[in-house]
Amino acid sequence: MTPPPSGPLLIRHEGHTPRERSTCGWRDRLISHEDAPLSPVAWAHAVDIDGAKLHYHKRSTELYYVLSGSGTVLLDGMEQAVSAGSLVHIPPGVIHGARGQMRVLVIGIPDIAEDDYFEAEEAEP
Repeated sequence: MTPPPSGPLLIRHEGHTPRERSTCGWRDRLISHEDAPLSPVAWAHAVDIDGAKLHYHKRSTELYYVLSGSGTVLLDGMEQAVSAGSLVHIPPGVIHGARGQMRVLVIGIPDIAEDDYFEAEEAEP
């Protein structure tokens, strides 16, 4: 016998969610701030990387899972190559950004609130 669900269920389909410009590119908000009444443990956005700005968070951890394409992720000034199937763990305080042609599932734990986003200086070439 399957036990009953312990909390609200949430099923979203890409294309049925708000799409907007974000710090890292164009994102589809799969689980986001509008879902706060459901008390999700994290938020999830599918992001098409485009002009990502370097930034960091003081409280939130991010996971980047590359769904398709390839590029680089910058982590505290170090550039790491990523491609479909790569997973990047970004703890609080790490200055990060991404470049390339890729679609990334970005998971924020907990929800990355607007007051937990801090832009970082771009390095001089």
